[in-house]
Amino acid sequence: MADDPYKALGLNRNATQDEIKKAYRKIAKTDHPDLNPDPAAHERFKAASSAYDLLKDPEQRARFDKGEIDSQGQEQAQRHYYREYAEQGDNPYRQSHGFEDFSDVFSDLFGQRAQTRRGGGAGGGGARSFDMRGPDQRFTLEIDFMTAARGGSTRITMPDGSVLEVKIPEGAHDGQVIRLRGKGGPGMGEGEPGDALLTLIVAEDPEWKRDGDDVETTLPITIDQAVLGGKVEAQTIDGPVMLTIPRGASSGRKLRLKGRGLKGAGGKRGDQHVALKIVMPPKVDDELARFMEEWRQSHAYDPRRGK
Repeated sequence: MADDPYKALGLNRNATQDEIKKAYRKIAKTDHPDLNPDPAAHERFKAASSAYDLLKDPEQRARFDKGEIDSQGQEQAQRHYYREYAEQGDNPYRQSHGFEDFSDVFSDLFGQRAQTRRGGGAGGGGARSFDMRGPDQRFTLEIDFMTAARGGSTRITMPDGSVLEVKIPEGAHDGQVIRLRGKGGPGMGEGEPGDALLTLIVAEDPEWKRDGDDVETTLPITIDQAVLGGKVEAQTIDGPVMLTIPRGASSGRKLRLKGRGLKGAGGKRGDQHVALKIVMPPKVDDELARFMEEWRQSHAYDPRRGK
């Protein structure tokens, strides 16, 4: 990853969170390995992905701006402290007390992930080797709305060139993390590899709005359907259904389709809200105009005054 995540996204430090998200999406659409085979594009995408993973969280971004963590999200102060401590004249680890002393230090730093193994015979002699679990690697994955809503699978290309099939759970949401065990960085010695963590970005869809587990769509209807009511086909996540339009429906009125929303954490689905929109015919002919003129003479009303 580049030392400056802002530069990797083509931004300055005053960029808003929305600008950070848009910059990453723009790079993903042009430089993703599945879309652009150019190695240089691959490197730009990797740098942008790491940068976005660091900066998308306002709290983590603030810590980076303050110098508390580096561009990889690692603690600056912790490493600085260890270096200074190791250089002190009375520090016992500065002397040659054996590798086990450094093993203790690494265990403190890495949360017991680091272990040493003694080689040689039954007496326990011989050189020691260092085993440590590989680091987790973070990536972002943009999916379309319907893939998030219905679930499915998508193919991704990892930095090492391997191609993986990733299962997207039904009802996936923006910011959700999918863990791919053993697909992260390689371990040291006999340490196991780390995991790959995919943060999902659900692309906006002009026809669908999401509010938690509920969704909203707009349904165009004709003048006669608004006046007389009737059955009209409406799209849902599960496919088209026939929706009953009540007589005298107005634009903006919302009809609820219970249980037609997204699957929530407990397995229960939200609702779909259908907003009606009255659409005029392509051309108002003389017959329609005469009818409306005659009707207005005896049925005039003012919707702006509620009459």
